Amino acid sequence: MRTSPLHDLPPPAILPQHLTLRQRARPASAGELAAIPWLQVLDDEHRQLAIAQLQIGEAEVGERVCRIGKPANFWFGVVDGLLKMSNDDAAAQSITFTGVPPGGWFGEGTLLKREVYRYNIQALRKSTVAGLPIETFHTLLETSLAFNRFVLNQLNERLGQFIAAREIDRISDPDLRVARNLAALFNPLLYPGVGGMLRITQQELARLVGLSRQRVNEALKHLQEHQLIAVDYGGLRVLDLDGLRRYRP
Repeated sequence: MRTSPLHDLPPPAILPQHLTLRQRARPASAGELAAIPWLQVLDDEHRQLAIAQLQIGEAEVGERVCRIGKPANFWFGVVDGLLKMSNDDAAAQSITFTGVPPGGWFGEGTLLKREVYRYNIQALRKSTVAGLPIETFHTLLETSLAFNRFVLNQLNERLGQFIAAREIDRISDPDLRVARNLAALFNPLLYPGVGGMLRITQQELARLVGLSRQRVNEALKHLQEHQLIAVDYGGLRVLDLDGLRRYRP
């Protein structure tokens, strides 16, 4: 968990006809379907079932995909862009739990228990988001062994991620905080769409880590000097993921 000293994101942009993300949803294109990792492990019958129900929406900067207290009706994933998971904006301290880059799917635990969301999911940049209706999610769980394995692996990896996040909470060194958070965003099992290049600005990373943009910039320079990352135009490349995980200033 990261407590951010920065201001919250700007309010969502005024959208055409004030339509919600769900109201603006459309079917997925072939390219978007190819970017959904769990579709690739399904047999033909289950894949076609999922494709028929999948919806795609374009979330504007600051727009909420999920809101605390709302029923969980969809399993969501990021096709392109960057989201953040956080507590209630009205809280005394705004806490960011994690970022969700391309390839990441989230909320399976909430859907399994058919609960309301206990966190907000908000777009840090314009993002393409996929949604699978909850009833289709449960149908796949009940009838597809491959889907069960994928969700089980997701839950296992996410548990490890949140244990690591608790450890990051106790880290006071800014360079180490940035290193651990970057390593989490490059998790190949949770976020296979990232690959070796994460498109993120220093301001977006600052919001996730809970540091100023200037301090994040310094940390990135130090990590680059250790040949762990390379700062490219519009994003970051990880040169040594294991080294980033083991990094000590």
